Amino acid sequence: METQTRIVSDERILGGMPVVKGTRVPADNVLAEVRAGKSRMEVFRHYPSLPTDSIEACLEWERSGRPV
Repeated sequence: METQTRIVSDERILGGMPVVKGTRVPADNVLAEVRAGKSRMEVFRHYPSLPTDSIEACLEWERSGRPV
């Protein structure tokens, strides 16, 4: 999976905050849920618009130094 195609930044979406592509869900919010110990199901329940591979994409994005 290529992180840069899943986590995007666009000034017109949340002022350029990195989000999961195709959503208005900030990648940092997904990471915060994971760090708080939430299960995948809880994260998807909280953000129903997330694609199924988005949690892994956010984690990979963080590991790769958060490029956008």
